[in-house]
Amino acid sequence: MSATEVDASTATHGSPPGLRRLTDRWPFRRKLNVLVGVPLAVVAALLAYLITDQLGQSSSASDAARLVRDSAEVATLVDRVEAEHQQAILLSVRHEAAAGSESRPSTAAYDQAQAAVDAQVVKVRETFGDRLPATEARALREIGALGSLRDTIEQGYLPADNIDPAYAGAAKGVIDGLGLDRNSDLAGTFTGNLLDSLLRADAAHSAFETGVFSAATGDSNALIEFIGAVGSYEVYTYQADRFARFATAEQAEEFSGIEHSSPQATIGRQYAELQIDPSSLQADSPAEIREAFRAALDSYPAYREQAEIRLGITASLIDQIADRADDASSDAAWRAGLLLALALSGFALWLGLSVVVRRSVVRPVQALTGAAREVAEVADRELARVADDDAEDDGPPRLRPMPVTARDEIGDLADAFNRVQSTAAALLERQVLSRRNVAEMFGNVGRRVSNLTTRQLALIDAVERGETDPELLERLYSIDHIAVRLRRNADSLMLLAGIREAGLGSGPLALTTVVRAALGQIEGFQRVRLTARSEAAVEPDVIGDLTLMVAELLENAVSFSPAGSPVEVTVATAEDDTASIVIADHGLGMSAERLAEENARLIRRERLDLVPTKVLGLFVVGTLARRWEIGVTLTRTPGGGVTAEVSVPASLLLPVPAEPEPVPVPVPAEVPAAAPAAGPLPSAAADDDSGPLPRRVPRREGAAADVPPVDHARAAGRPEASPRAHAEGPGPRPLRRRVRGATLRGGAEDTGAHQILRRPAQPADADAVRSALEEFEAAVEQAHRDSDTTEQPIPYQHPNHLPEGAEQ
Repeated sequence: MSATEVDASTATHGSPPGLRRLTDRWPFRRKLNVLVGVPLAVVAALLAYLITDQLGQSSSASDAARLVRDSAEVATLVDRVEAEHQQAILLSVRHEAAAGSESRPSTAAYDQAQAAVDAQVVKVRETFGDRLPATEARALREIGALGSLRDTIEQGYLPADNIDPAYAGAAKGVIDGLGLDRNSDLAGTFTGNLLDSLLRADAAHSAFETGVFSAATGDSNALIEFIGAVGSYEVYTYQADRFARFATAEQAEEFSGIEHSSPQATIGRQYAELQIDPSSLQADSPAEIREAFRAALDSYPAYREQAEIRLGITASLIDQIADRADDASSDAAWRAGLLLALALSGFALWLGLSVVVRRSVVRPVQALTGAAREVAEVADRELARVADDDAEDDGPPRLRPMPVTARDEIGDLADAFNRVQSTAAALLERQVLSRRNVAEMFGNVGRRVSNLTTRQLALIDAVERGETDPELLERLYSIDHIAVRLRRNADSLMLLAGIREAGLGSGPLALTTVVRAALGQIEGFQRVRLTARSEAAVEPDVIGDLTLMVAELLENAVSFSPAGSPVEVTVATAEDDTASIVIADHGLGMSAERLAEENARLIRRERLDLVPTKVLGLFVVGTLARRWEIGVTLTRTPGGGVTAEVSVPASLLLPVPAEPEPVPVPVPAEVPAAAPAAGPLPSAAADDDSGPLPRRVPRREGAAADVPPVDHARAAGRPEASPRAHAEGPGPRPLRRRVRGATLRGGAEDTGAHQILRRPAQPADADAVRSALEEFEAAVEQAHRDSDTTEQPIPYQHPNHLPEGAEQ
């Protein structure tokens, strides 16, 4: 399954892309907080609404209970108004009965009833205080407006039908002023209906009592009063039934006591008598009126006693209704407190559980992340450990297993991560083993190629010694040169494989000689111009690696420059006792970015399987430079091309002697075929690109002189034994392996070249060099005369013909 398929299968469907991008950027902890916090906030909002509602109900019930208790004063006020109403009718009847008499009836009882009403109005105002409804305040002001009616009643007779509406309206206005049917908190509750029905039933029964009493006085409006009493009683019956629907059985039973008292029996009997003959209710004469008034006045105490009983029952029921409202308020408050306590307990439990669950999720994830980071760090160290290094650790990768701290999906993830880690470690170990096997295979192939080229060179030497044909010898020299280059490639292959072989004991070698040895290992050496400005010698251990390094740089310079352009090599010594080899070509060169990349590759370690295959030569140079701490820098050549500067530290060089000794110098590396050089040549190759190939000329047997004698036989094209044949004897010898930095000794005594190289480099004597060259030229001319041939002479020597330790 591809990564695209996995991503597609695990993508979040059904959510807007913007929301998904937003949640994808959230940390895991915030997602858990949202997952837990949103439901918690919703539940908290619902519980807050319920608690607020319960608190509102408690507050409303408390306000209702207070209103109910305050309404007891309103009921008393209604009773006082009805008492004044009754006194007003009595006074009016007295005025009618006293018609034609000079005496006026007393108004003391009426005035006392008025004072009781006014005092109760003040008490109602004080009881309600700031909570007094506006309608109730208006109703109280209407009671105060009864002053004119009161004065009229006190002055003389006033019919009852003119008195009743004022007092009935005042009583009804006081009850309506409470607004029980308009109060949103009470209109739809039992408390509001109970209180309203109770007050209206009390007022209706009070009006009924007043109507019966007024009809019994024989007033001229007695029939109208009787009809009013009938209507009031019907209102009372309706409100009593309404009260019974909302009240408890005990409250209904107590309320029925209004109809079952002894004063009510008296009132009921009078009401029954009035119902027998309503037409006889009105008296025809003042005497009849006085008789009826006297009879009504005798029964008046029963009316006042009934009023007190009714007012007591009403006050008792009001207290019960208020207590019920208080209980409702307490219940609502208790429910609100209980909900709040349960909510807080639930929230605390929920939060505690959420914290525990959140930690059970976050901590394993954090542990998993920390362990993954540690594994990544260990993996980075393992990758650095198995990188291209001379001291490779053969131990297996050391990766710590992931701790499995949970037995849920996260635990499964940790277990899967451990399996992935184990697999990755196994793959890494197998990769290390595979790379080691490949390196060993490269090393084996390099060894085989090196051994084969060594045998090939020995065979070529044997053929050269027995061959006299110049053309065939030239071809053999070409094959010899190719074999030397092939052996260099084998050495590079072994180097890349990490194989480092010690040399067989060898002496120091001049730095210029090392450069000439490197020239013998490349193609196109004719284009190289060598300028030697240093006589420093190189330590024996570094000769082979330095020769290989210079050969790779020269190969790159010759390969990546035009065929007609020269490659300039300069060997010089700096003031800090270091030596430098500068190789400059005039090709296309590299860009600044490419130069920086290649210079960095020369410094840092890099695995062979990661390095680009086109820069293997520079990879070999960088490996050798890091091994010997030799500085290699690539820069641009003025006019185009690349300049490689090799800085050999003083620790790898031998010091130049303070007092020079004049010593003969060896013959230059190459002499033109037409005209021998008149002095020492600074260049390793002639300017002519068509010059002959360098060939390995064997050392003369028993050459003890400082300057090699003229080899007439070689000049004449006759074969001659190789230096290895002179060193080991004329017979066949076993093949010996060529090792970098090694110089094969030929026996008890060394050749002249070896003796010169083992001595410290000293300034050359110009007279001795000139004498040696003259003798050499004379020997060449003598050889030409003796051979009697016109063939072009073969060059005497090339860097390939250095001691075997320098042949790489």
